[in-house]
Amino acid sequence: MKLSDVIASTGVIILLAAFLLNLYKKLPSHSRWYSGMNFIGAGLCGLSSYMISFYPFVVLESIWALFALYSFIVPRGTSANDTK
Repeated sequence: MKLSDVIASTGVIILLAAFLLNLYKKLPSHSRWYSGMNFIGAGLCGLSSYMISFYPFVVLESIWALFALYSFIVPRGTSANDTK
């Protein structure tokens, strides 16, 4: 198994764990844990896609990771404008 496979597998496991925990109501989608797991999982999947030069997936996972990071920094129910 190549390094890119290990990284991708780890990222997918994290993403699926977040999804299943949310599905079974163990982890709410507005929690920082959920956003953090999505950020890390998507980031790892994007990195592994970059390593194998699969650029459409790099774009998808990068956007996913950016939205997850934003959700981590600015929790749902608030917005950047609420700080004024």
